[in-house]
Amino acid sequence: MELGSRTDRSFARGRAALAAGVLGLLLAVGGCGASGDASDGAKAADSKYAPSGERAGAGADADGAASSAEERADGKPSGAKAAPKPGAAATHVIRTATLSVEVKSVAKAVAAARGAAESAGGLVATEETERLDDTYETSHLVLRVPQDRYQEVLRELAGSGKLLSRTSNAKDVTDQVVDVDSRIATQRASVARVRELMDRAEKISDVVALEGELSSRQSDLESLLAQQSSLKDRTSLATITLDLTPPDAPDDDGREEDTGFLDALGGGWDAFVTMLRWIAVAFGAAFPFLLTAALALVVWRVLRARRAARRAPAAPRPEAEGAPAP
Repeated sequence: MELGSRTDRSFARGRAALAAGVLGLLLAVGGCGASGDASDGAKAADSKYAPSGERAGAGADADGAASSAEERADGKPSGAKAAPKPGAAATHVIRTATLSVEVKSVAKAVAAARGAAESAGGLVATEETERLDDTYETSHLVLRVPQDRYQEVLRELAGSGKLLSRTSNAKDVTDQVVDVDSRIATQRASVARVRELMDRAEKISDVVALEGELSSRQSDLESLLAQQSSLKDRTSLATITLDLTPPDAPDDDGREEDTGFLDALGGGWDAFVTMLRWIAVAFGAAFPFLLTAALALVVWRVLRARRAARRAPAAPRPEAEGAPAP
């Protein structure tokens, strides 16, 4: 009996140990799964409650990296910007560039630049053409082109001849645009409130005071609207300043390079003609004074001769020949 009871107790202890081991294994596996689920849930929560600006910035960085990778693979930059993701903050940039190009024919280059701007949906804001020494012609153009065609037009203009200089600038005015939009909304609400007060006013003094306040606030609103329009124009259209010169145009000092004998002879002749012209101009300017002086000299000499004749004594007349002696 004692041996049986001991065997039963040993078997019960073995089963208890086996059950405890299985239970511990199940608890360990469950803890790992819960840890993984908790980690995934935390990541999802962070992504869900993260600021929209950070999510938009991350998306923009990813898009920019993908675009850069495609450009490097193709060897050419993309002409148009990728469409922004829904919910991403719009960026407002003012782009300007200045080009100086040497071309064989200034007239043809001006026509080509005008065509490039107009085909891109832009316009020619300013065009100035100047002729130097009746031989050389230079042109100064200011082009306005859409932002999405800015790089394309810039490359086309730079490739129209020999590029002498190129400068470009980009200024981010997103904060300024947002600030102006916010101030416009606030100012419009303020104008609406003043108009409501005017509708409710009963006294003449109150109406007069409210009219003055309304005029002031409307003036501020119009100023903000003008700023908004200017920012919209400068951010929607990029500005390209283009200077076109021929290959043999004079330099800034007005002198040509590689001057030869004929050039020197022509310059000497021009200087000689210029000297004669200035002498003729000086003579024409002094002629009235010289004529007056000559007349005065003639009058003075005539008067002097008359005075000398009056002062001289009368000479005795000679006696006639053959007259009888007394």
